[in-house]
Amino acid sequence: MSNKNFHSAKRAKNDEFYTRLEDIEKELCHYKNHFKDKVIFCNCDDPFQSNFFKYFAMNFNHLGLKKLITTSYVRNGKANKIELTKIGDENDDGAVDLTDVEILLQENVVQLEGDGDFRSEECIELLKEADIVVTNPPFSLFREYVAQLVEHDKKFLIIGSVGGIVYKDCFKYHKEEKMWLGVNSNKTMEFILPDDYKKWDRIDSNGNKYGKVPAIYWYTNLEHDKQNQELVMYKKYTPEEYPHYDNYDAIEVSKVTDIPYDYDGLMGVPITFMTKYNPNQFEILGLANDKREVHDALIQCDPIYVDEGHKRYMGTVVNGKATYARIIIRHKRNK
Repeated sequence: MSNKNFHSAKRAKNDEFYTRLEDIEKELCHYKNHFKDKVIFCNCDDPFQSNFFKYFAMNFNHLGLKKLITTSYVRNGKANKIELTKIGDENDDGAVDLTDVEILLQENVVQLEGDGDFRSEECIELLKEADIVVTNPPFSLFREYVAQLVEHDKKFLIIGSVGGIVYKDCFKYHKEEKMWLGVNSNKTMEFILPDDYKKWDRIDSNGNKYGKVPAIYWYTNLEHDKQNQELVMYKKYTPEEYPHYDNYDAIEVSKVTDIPYDYDGLMGVPITFMTKYNPNQFEILGLANDKREVHDALIQCDPIYVDEGHKRYMGTVVNGKATYARIIIRHKRNK
């Protein structure tokens, strides 16, 4: 599934991209110490389909969870909810396995009063009870979703697109260290698609459709074992290799690996810098803005005159050519 088709799906509010169990396991293994005695809420997850539910249910005892809650969204009709406080050997076969989870699923799923929208009063009450939210939320509602988590002061680990960096409110959370990237970020991920989805990359032997989506990130405010690793820099600054922007007092660094170790001024770096960001090494000043509006997460570059008497507001520009989005940083030693 091409990136173009993916963004078309976002615009159409078709957000039903189901995360594979192997991708969940690959990320969540870095956070096991956070889950003991906690209420985990997966609030965008039909328990009959969600691999987030399956992961936490299968590892309920291993992780020492206090409670697992999952809710789903349904456009027409009633949405599902399940709340589990224990998982045991339900079929007396001497083992706690997926069969036991399936028995609990059939016996404990109830219908919500409403449609299961994470913004509904019903789901907000469940959110208040939760300690940690873990899910793949609707990408088209990502900003609103994260804002709700921040408003309710919740710990979270969620999946999103690259927009989770550049949306102005979300970028502010990064800048204020209220949110950072997980371990497996800026990756192409394969998602399970609904049966009626029209675009896909492959179909497995069971008829399940899969689509690959580039530039997927995990976003969290949980500390993890790969966080704040030091970026090793080996390049020395030269004015020839690092030109100044035409419209802002900073130099262009087109690759994160090329950040010069000896430059004390401001630098514009690609947004992929966030995968290497260490707040002990660097200070983030803001995101270069191509709009007239400015707030404390954005930096307004000088307008470029396209002809006499007319000007265009752009982001960073080098030799008359606009760059991609740039995060403005400097070495921490300047503070």
